[in-house]
Amino acid sequence: MTSAATLTLSVRIERWPIAGTFTISRGAKIEAVAVVAELDQGGVRGRGECVPYPRYGETPDGAVAALEAMQDAVRQGLDRAALQAAMPACAARNALDCAFIDLEAKRSGRRAWDLLGCAPPTASVTAYTISLGTPEAMAAASAKAAHRPLLKIKLGGSDDLVRIAAVRAAAPRSELIVDANEGWTPEDLERHLTACAQAGVTLVEQPLPAGRDEMLARIRRPVAVCADESVHDRRSLDGLRDRYDAVNIKLDKTGGLTEALAMAGAARALGFDIMVGCMVGTSLSMAPAMLLTPQARFIDLDGPLLLARDRDDGLRYDGSIVYPPEPGLWG
Repeated sequence: MTSAATLTLSVRIERWPIAGTFTISRGAKIEAVAVVAELDQGGVRGRGECVPYPRYGETPDGAVAALEAMQDAVRQGLDRAALQAAMPACAARNALDCAFIDLEAKRSGRRAWDLLGCAPPTASVTAYTISLGTPEAMAAASAKAAHRPLLKIKLGGSDDLVRIAAVRAAAPRSELIVDANEGWTPEDLERHLTACAQAGVTLVEQPLPAGRDEMLARIRRPVAVCADESVHDRRSLDGLRDRYDAVNIKLDKTGGLTEALAMAGAARALGFDIMVGCMVGTSLSMAPAMLLTPQARFIDLDGPLLLARDRDDGLRYDGSIVYPPEPGLWG
């Protein structure tokens, strides 16, 4: 017999068109495919969104199957604490973890940051991404975005030295982050880092492939280097201390906000700067990540700005300023 207090989990796939094309070193896409988990209990609903990433062997159908496999456990009383051991760190667990937090907040009438003991998020400057393209196309895109204070430049091709110079010339006053998405090689690493330093780039993300990044420990790094594909949750931090200066914390990698907050504390204790990042998704993906922004040196939560449209109750963006979520969206 089902009572009003029974907790139920439902899952669905949503497709959100991207404005134009989003291109990185591994390829291009024209839509964000998100998986939404919803928890219902006594007429109260909590939501969470994830964006499964093929780089980590994830697919939307696989995430749906993993979440549907948790439906009986949810009905039988699985809670957020037990979830951390019941599923591995992955995008699917992120959606469910964030749904649990949203449900807790809505049932209690308190904001998620109060429940979790976090500093409340405030309006923050987010990076705005410039997709990988020809130097001319990237310069044109950068010129249109040159009013934004922080640009994230996707690299990872044979013309990267030209791209770096072209982007800097087109956006002379913007702070620049470069993201190679594992697209550089040991042979061109130092040359590319030097070009970034000369262009005044602040940070370079994941220049070498994960697992083949040991050269970063052997060279003088003229620009701070941030781990992305090389870092997932707390367990992956220790082996990176001599190779990276910062870590990119994404909820789809950590398996949710619960682990992400713990990871941020552990990373800071080890001396890493924090970047809070995202996949290309809607405001429902970005909203929980806002709780990491008080600890972050770099914020990259521009996913909704890259979509043709966002959710009706989405985050408020004013240029590159992103504001904390309203309760109707999440938390």
